[in-house]
Amino acid sequence: MHPAALAEPLSDALSSADASELFQQLLAIYSVRDVTNRLQQAGFSGWTPALLNRVRQGKAALPPLCEAEWHLLQDLLPRRPAHYDDPEFRFVDLFAGIGGIRKGFEAIGGKCVFTSEWNKEAVRTYKANHYSDPLEHHFNTDIRQVTQPEGISGDEAIYRAIDAAIPDHQVLLAGFPCQPFSLAGVSKKNAMGRAHGFECQAQGTLFFDVARILAAKKPPFFVLENVKNLKSHDKGRTFAIIMETLDELGYEVADAAASGPDAKVIDARHFLPQHRERIVLVGIRRDLKKADFTLRDIRQFYPPQVPSLQSLLEKEPDDKYILSPILWRYLYQYAQKHKAKGNGFGFGLNDPRNPDCCVRTLSARYYKDGSEILIDRGWDHSLGDVAFQDAENMARRPRRLSPRECARLMGFDTPGSDSFRIPVSDTQAYKQFGNSVVVPVFAAVAQLLLPHIRALKG
Repeated sequence: MHPAALAEPLSDALSSADASELFQQLLAIYSVRDVTNRLQQAGFSGWTPALLNRVRQGKAALPPLCEAEWHLLQDLLPRRPAHYDDPEFRFVDLFAGIGGIRKGFEAIGGKCVFTSEWNKEAVRTYKANHYSDPLEHHFNTDIRQVTQPEGISGDEAIYRAIDAAIPDHQVLLAGFPCQPFSLAGVSKKNAMGRAHGFECQAQGTLFFDVARILAAKKPPFFVLENVKNLKSHDKGRTFAIIMETLDELGYEVADAAASGPDAKVIDARHFLPQHRERIVLVGIRRDLKKADFTLRDIRQFYPPQVPSLQSLLEKEPDDKYILSPILWRYLYQYAQKHKAKGNGFGFGLNDPRNPDCCVRTLSARYYKDGSEILIDRGWDHSLGDVAFQDAENMARRPRRLSPRECARLMGFDTPGSDSFRIPVSDTQAYKQFGNSVVVPVFAAVAQLLLPHIRALKG
């Protein structure tokens, strides 16, 4: 029997106010068309985009919901984790993106109490997948609204305002953007007796906002993430100021002075078939005396076998992801031109039949042409070089990854589950996954840090 035929009235315990609040949450994440499509696919044909638009604009009352409709719509929102009533620790998620770092720390029993992310499209994906306690979690957009409060001056007054705005927590997470620092006017400011030197050196950068929160809240631990090139950015000056600031704030950064291969640089290829190096700074407040923590121990959390690229691919991907003949010709000729010059520029064509295939880094520009990660569908290179327009060969043009495959390549999903919700367009999804982190990497960092968090709690 069709689900709509089994619809029963919503119980009195669930008022129209509850239904209105539910719709407000959903329409902050999903498009009107997405919501109505879900209802219509379940057999509730009375719902239309026009009706929901009138409801959203206050021009029509929300029709009564039946129990089946209520549960269907609730399933579009993340569920409250079981451990939230008794978490191992509390954490904040800054420059959160779509919550890749959060997933790892929530998986070990952490409770997120504050999130900051300015990109509206990323916020939609974040809210579709991560539960926010309405009583204990605050969602912020521009972090500077908190760290540079309007109408408040003086370091100590600003720190008090930050302390009041951000809940207490044990772990601070931040994937802050990389920016150059300017030292203009530092001598004059230092002469004014600033509370912290970083107030002069780091001002005007987004790392400055992270530093102010660390100064105000003094959490026992932090985990910062950035691109590998942070170390060489601005001839190494950017990284030097960051490390000096963290030291000044009273934190020991794991493997700060380690020799040999830098343990702070972690390649995702140990977890998934993607070459993606990121620098990870784990800080422990100096008074806790936890000098035994090292990221070199992350090896114990490597999976016994890295999943193959083939295992991450959809069995029947939509044909819309196949490159158009015009785009494929452009990429092919562009690569040939640079190959003739002895350059390495070109597309990255990957044979999914190769069990050892490891793709290039997925970037935020993937939506443009997908050139860094193309999936080979049997293209004959030798034939392409002499007869590019051959019809049979052109039918085997490569394709780009679908957003769902990107979710798997970044570790947000595993084949067969597809539980990560993607409420945005393909273009926005590519940008979001390309800007994110590989989830299993930070799940491993979280596992590595967990004993130290528990020791603090004890």
